[in-house]
Amino acid sequence: MSKTDSKGAAARSAYIITGPTSGIGRACAFELAKHGTVVLVGRDRERLHELQTRIRRKRGQHAVSVVCDLSDVASAQRAAAEIAALDLPIAGLLNNAGIRQVRATKSAQGWDMTFATNHLGPFALTEALLPHLPDGANVVFVCSAVENPERRPARAAGFRGARYVSAEASARGEWKPGGSKVPGFDAYATSKQCNLATVLAFAREIPRLRFNAVEPGITLATGLGRDSSAFVRIVIKYIVPPLVPLFMPFMSFLSTPKRAGRVIAKILLDETPRTGVYYNESGHPMPGSALVHDPAFQDRVVAETRALLATVN
Repeated sequence: MSKTDSKGAAARSAYIITGPTSGIGRACAFELAKHGTVVLVGRDRERLHELQTRIRRKRGQHAVSVVCDLSDVASAQRAAAEIAALDLPIAGLLNNAGIRQVRATKSAQGWDMTFATNHLGPFALTEALLPHLPDGANVVFVCSAVENPERRPARAAGFRGARYVSAEASARGEWKPGGSKVPGFDAYATSKQCNLATVLAFAREIPRLRFNAVEPGITLATGLGRDSSAFVRIVIKYIVPPLVPLFMPFMSFLSTPKRAGRVIAKILLDETPRTGVYYNESGHPMPGSALVHDPAFQDRVVAETRALLATVN
C-alpha cells in the first residue's frame, strides 16, 4: 500500500486475515472489508493483488497485501514486522490459513508442512504481533472439530482425533499410534488441536486481549485439499457445492464458504469481552475434546511450541 493510501486508511480499524485468497478466507475478507481496512496475508502475490483490487473497487473499502508463507516461520515473523510498520489501528487478527496434505512434504525449516502451516506459522505470527495489538483486540483461530476423537461426523469421515506426542514429534511428522488410516488426517487433526489449545492458553495468559476459536463446519469448496487428486478436486469444486445447501437443514455441521465467512467475521467483530470461547459453525459455544480443555495440556502445547520456535534464527 502506498503512503497516501496508508494515511487515508489510518482512521479505520484494521483486520488481519491469513489465507484470504480462496474459500472461507476470501469470504471473510469481503465481510471484514465492510468494517475497516483488511490486511491480506498470503503467499501468492498475484492472487493477493487480484483480491486487493476487487476490495478497493468497492466504494470506501481498503485493503493491504502482505506476502507471507506461513509454513516458513521466518516468513511469518517478517510479515509481522511488515504489518507493524504499516502503523494501522489493528482491531483483530484472523488466523484462517490452513492445509491438509495427502502426501506429506517439508517446510523451509524441514518440518511437517501441515503442522508448520496450520500451527507453527500462525503461532509465530500471533506472538510477533502481540506487542502491536491494542487492549481488547480480538484474535480468532479457525480450528476444526476433527481434533475430537468423539466427534461423530469426523469419525464417519475417517478421522480418529488428534494424535499429539510433542511439538518436536509433530514437526517431524510423528503422531500417537492408532490414528486414522487416511493419509494426512492425523497431521491435520493434531495441528488443529494445537490451534485450539493455543487459544485457550492465551486467553488465560494474556487477559488484555481476547482469544477465541471457531469451527467453520464441513466446508468442502475451499483450497484446503489442494494437493488431492484432480478427480477429487473437480468433485469438491464443481459437483458438491450446489448440493450442500440441500443437506444443510438436516446436517447442522455442513456449511458454505459464504456462510462461514459471515459467522467468523461476526465473531471477530464482536466487541463483548468474551475470551476463551470455542464457537461452532452457527456461532454458538461448543465443547472440544476433553484433552484440549485440560489447562496442563494447553500450557504444554504452548511451552513446547515456543521452545521449538526458539530454535529458528
